Amino acid sequence: MDSHSTPSTQNRLTFAILLTFLILVAEAVGGILANSLALLSDAAHMFGDVFALSMSWFALKIACRPSTQTKTYGFHRMEIFAAFLNGVLLVCMAGWIFYEAIERFQNPTAVNSQTVIVIATIGLLTNLAVLYFLKDHGLHSHDLNMKGAFFHVMGDTLASVGVIIGAVVMMATGWYAVDAILSAAIAVLLIWGAKSILADSVHILLEGVPKGISVVEVEKELTAIPAIREIHELHIWSICSNIYALSAHALVNDQTVNQIESVLGEIQERLKTKFNITHSTVQFESRPCQEGEILCEMNH
Repeated sequence: MDSHSTPSTQNRLTFAILLTFLILVAEAVGGILANSLALLSDAAHMFGDVFALSMSWFALKIACRPSTQTKTYGFHRMEIFAAFLNGVLLVCMAGWIFYEAIERFQNPTAVNSQTVIVIATIGLLTNLAVLYFLKDHGLHSHDLNMKGAFFHVMGDTLASVGVIIGAVVMMATGWYAVDAILSAAIAVLLIWGAKSILADSVHILLEGVPKGISVVEVEKELTAIPAIREIHELHIWSICSNIYALSAHALVNDQTVNQIESVLGEIQERLKTKFNITHSTVQFESRPCQEGEILCEMNH
């Protein structure tokens, strides 16, 4: 089991979810009482954080379930579905915030800046605490959900700083349009976060080659093995964000079973060491295949 699936990580996520949810409630109530769209927008961002963290927790939990006769790859893809749903939700929230920000900019209303500062400061401190708990399992993680959750919270931390600065400006100048401008900026932050999450999750759902891996480089590495004359019908994909798989046809000279086993062992070792591909299926052939291209064209 990978380190990102350990009970320690799940416990960190549980604590982060509880803290973030409490601040979500505080910012939502504070935004209504202070008449601050920026604070409500930050609460919406917080909701995205809670959703992302909850989906990460759920994905880690269900990914530990064993494979079944109908789910031969297990439930690892739940991580990707969760990330995709999270990205869609972020885009929807950003659209709502943009709409409200335009209305508020055209018709600015008074904002209770003191309340905004107090609530946003509490939110900032909470976000910093959550970042501390997630840093080792988010910033350096290969898990798309964990990384997405980490950057969600980081974005919300920056948003809280912006809300505090904006509240100070409103309190000093009375220019309440700042509230709408900050809201629009937070919406942009939401879309920026959603873009990368959606792009990565869709790429994996479309069985795309994992980022950082080149089909050409894999082919070169495998054909460098003396016993292999050619590699074709090569497929490389991600089961989830940190489990890679490969299938290929390998043209070799006539060899005994014992020799083939040693070649297979070398293939698996090179794939794991060079490309972090841990699941591979290789079909050995002693005669050239009718389809000899590296990539295989599949008719729909």
